[in-house]
Amino acid sequence: MTTTSREVHLVTRPAGMPTPDAFKLVEKPVADPADGEVLIKNLYMSVDPAMRPRLTAGQALDEAMMGGALGRVVKSRNDAFKEGDLVTNRMGFREYFLSDGKGLTKLTPDPDLPLTVHMHVLGMTGFTAYGGLLHIGALKDGEQVFVSTAAGAVGSIAAQIAKIKGCYVVGSTGDETKAAWLRDEVGLDAVINYKTQPIRKALEDVTPKGLDVYFDNVGGEHLEAALRRMNTLGRIPVCGMISGYNEGLSPVRNLSNIIYSRVMLRGFVGTDFMHMYADFQRDMAAWVKSGQVKYRETIVDGIGSAPGALIGLMHGENIGKMLVKLAD
Repeated sequence: MTTTSREVHLVTRPAGMPTPDAFKLVEKPVADPADGEVLIKNLYMSVDPAMRPRLTAGQALDEAMMGGALGRVVKSRNDAFKEGDLVTNRMGFREYFLSDGKGLTKLTPDPDLPLTVHMHVLGMTGFTAYGGLLHIGALKDGEQVFVSTAAGAVGSIAAQIAKIKGCYVVGSTGDETKAAWLRDEVGLDAVINYKTQPIRKALEDVTPKGLDVYFDNVGGEHLEAALRRMNTLGRIPVCGMISGYNEGLSPVRNLSNIIYSRVMLRGFVGTDFMHMYADFQRDMAAWVKSGQVKYRETIVDGIGSAPGALIGLMHGENIGKMLVKLAD
């Protein structure tokens, strides 16, 4: 029996900020699984800033886009999977797909937490923040920390881990509602709304002891401002540079500060510290359940909403993790 699946294709490469006409919703038939295959129904898909550079180079045109997703096995002819199994995968932007099992990871959800947390705070989003701060950033208890895009999926977790470690934590965001959440609920020591305060002067005002770690999600003016405040032997784990994703550049004029302050600046991805994954799962589950780590989700409904969710993410319309709900 053939299943009809809807999927999102990139049909033209955007110049600057993506627009809806760069995407097309396409119906495709998906056959029943052959021997060794499974049919997956995606329940949720992730929308992440790192998707934007692939629209310029990497994502093929007129094919289903790729992205993180959580799905359920609805038919199986593979002994490693049974019907009803939950699996994480990289086959987002589509409702159904066939798999031979490669690239699927079984998920045993925590019964005390919502399923969606495995898409962010207990998933690769949270792990990226955890390893990026503790391993790449070599965070020490009680240090001075700045996190850009601190109300985003990764930034909000990085900022809260730093608070758990007894650090003085400054976060930046471009929206007053997000700033209020970071101040009043997350409990950061200082919050900068860079849309209303010049980031350079604002960061100087709230970091009288300088910075030991800057967790960078933005690049550009934020990185330049942070470099002015870095203490000797400071560390800058670079998770993203969203300020340049649409324009194609993220200029910084004071990189020489890396030399004089002996600053370590290093880009990274989550697979750089997989040896920490068990520790992350243990620590993060405990922090979430105890209320030490709080999270927000922005969830839109339906595969047809996925392009708008990606565009909205680039405009900063999300608080916390941006997800698309595809099915129950």
